Amino acid sequence: MSRVATMGSGSWGTVFSMVMADAGSDVVMWSRDATVAGEINAVHSNEQYHPGLVLPNSVRATTDASDALAGADIVVIALPAQVLRANLAEWAAFIPPTAILVSLIKGIELGTTRRMSEVIAEETGAAPERIVVVSGPNLAREIAMRQPSATTVACVDESSAQLLQDACTTDYFRPYWTTDVIGTELGGAVKNVIAVANGMAAGMGLGENSQASLMTRGLAEIARLGVALGADPLTFQGLAGVGDLVATCQSPLSRNRTFGENIGSGLTVAETIERTRQTCEAYRSCQPILELARAHDVDMPITEQVVNVLHFGAAPHTMAAAFMARETKHEHEGAALGAGG
Repeated sequence: MSRVATMGSGSWGTVFSMVMADAGSDVVMWSRDATVAGEINAVHSNEQYHPGLVLPNSVRATTDASDALAGADIVVIALPAQVLRANLAEWAAFIPPTAILVSLIKGIELGTTRRMSEVIAEETGAAPERIVVVSGPNLAREIAMRQPSATTVACVDESSAQLLQDACTTDYFRPYWTTDVIGTELGGAVKNVIAVANGMAAGMGLGENSQASLMTRGLAEIARLGVALGADPLTFQGLAGVGDLVATCQSPLSRNRTFGENIGSGLTVAETIERTRQTCEAYRSCQPILELARAHDVDMPITEQVVNVLHFGAAPHTMAAAFMARETKHEHEGAALGAGG
């Protein structure tokens, strides 16, 4: 039986803790909020994020990071991307030197364009063989209901990927392993940006043809950037690519789609941020993703338009106009390279 520390008590961290407990682990969740920790310990629930969900008895919570991390075999990190580095700086001394470190985070760091596994390595000193990434069509509310779902676990070391695979396999949650960490992380981060674009299209009243076009060309953007950075193109045909993209773009449970939909329907960015209760990773990550693309000479027109709307005051309808005004070309031109659109 593994001892798991989940660092973060938000929506996905809570549900992944449930998954790990259902798979047989003892789980300690760290929460910054004493009220949340107390509720988990007293009545096995986190009503703020998952009303009605009863967590297994093998899940407890604490506000003390050193308590959560003590003796952990697996450390699951479920934080917003832009606060990861600061928190790891506080926790690094408490992380057991042999623990597997697991990132549930789907974002790119502002200012550095680092992927989350890179931030974890820099702040903890952990070798890549100890860092595992989880990404896929993982809408937390559906998994909380124990509906069948699959995901990707990625690590450069096969044994570490398979260790986590075994530790989170249940009768409703099926992980597949890969060694393509770059592709898995980029699929998870960039699909959020495409989901905001798709949400804006839906909010403006554009139909399924428009949304399918955005998703398909968005997948091409994800693949171009991934291949330029060394990812396996096949990753983007799987759960961490098209699987996650479809779920995030189409589901009303997707916070990134909902964020875009609010803007497309007429709310300002500021009004949308105020209305959004949970982190919209695309809002902060879209700019470093675009910076990363430009640094590698990768054309990402949808991402560029999302950045213009979210951070430079462009109107949502300009996104569709810019998309349709692009030069026509062969569909697969640049699809597996660092160019094209």
